[in-house]
Amino acid sequence: MTAVTLWPIVAAGVASVLIGWVWYHPRVFGSTWMRLANVTPEMAERGKKMMPLSVIVSLCGSMLVAYVMNYVGIAFHIYDWVGAVFELALWSWLGFVVPTSIGIVLWEQRPLKLYFINVFFWLVAFVAMALILVVGSQTLVTDSYGLPGGVAEQYISE
Repeated sequence: MTAVTLWPIVAAGVASVLIGWVWYHPRVFGSTWMRLANVTPEMAERGKKMMPLSVIVSLCGSMLVAYVMNYVGIAFHIYDWVGAVFELALWSWLGFVVPTSIGIVLWEQRPLKLYFINVFFWLVAFVAMALILVVGSQTLVTDSYGLPGGVAEQYISE
């Protein structure tokens, strides 16, 4: 990543929302999540009415996360997929999601299994987002920013 670019941020946000849609689908973890979170079928039905707004808010939140990840990736000179996964996604997840989400177990008295369902969703989402940001930024930077004299190629080959 050498510049904050819009399209990889949008793509990473969309990927996060799509991963969430699959992750929390009743055939994956959705039924277990609903039971552990005490979400009743009636509550789920009421939530369906708000689904378009929920998706838009979720997309905006995911794009904000992607923007910050992109910025951090640039600051720490993360230019390859290994760095995206192990430096950007894993450390962001371990430092921000894992400790801040433990409150659902400690203070809300929710089951540990619910915690694991939620934090591992974010691990998968962070990895996908980081990969999209690194690959997308490399593609767009070399094609549209026209960095002088092999600067982009130097970063991409690292």
